[in-house]
Amino acid sequence: MPLTGEEEPNPVDWVREQVEAYRASGGREANTLRDTGIPIILVTCRGRRSGALRTFALMRVEHEGQYALVASKGGAPEHPTWYLNVTAAPDQVMIQDGPEPFDVQVRELDGAEREVWWERSVAVYPPYAAYQQRTERLIPVLLATAL
Repeated sequence: MPLTGEEEPNPVDWVREQVEAYRASGGREANTLRDTGIPIILVTCRGRRSGALRTFALMRVEHEGQYALVASKGGAPEHPTWYLNVTAAPDQVMIQDGPEPFDVQVRELDGAEREVWWERSVAVYPPYAAYQQRTERLIPVLLATAL
């Protein structure tokens, strides 16, 4: 069942503009990380405190219909806010990879399974490896599976 409720626009101008352009074009425009040519997906979750819907872009790391959500935050010492929101309600998440969003169930990976998806993620976006070197925390990798 699609998430319903009021959406709070992303506070970062370029992210908000990208989300709006992606949605308006059904994913035909604004579907890469700025000028890198690397595809992105939109992820919508519910804010754990506000209950408002929040949408953000992540690198598109897809394999056999599943998606890795990498909580890198550029190698910052703390997890991104979206990670806290998604893990608080892993059954209230949608992904848009093209014209229509779809519901997913999300779970955090560990061990060998995390390593496989981490390697896939670094293959798509090599800076992830540098981000991991920049921080003492293990960057979480979540797996999103369509419902």
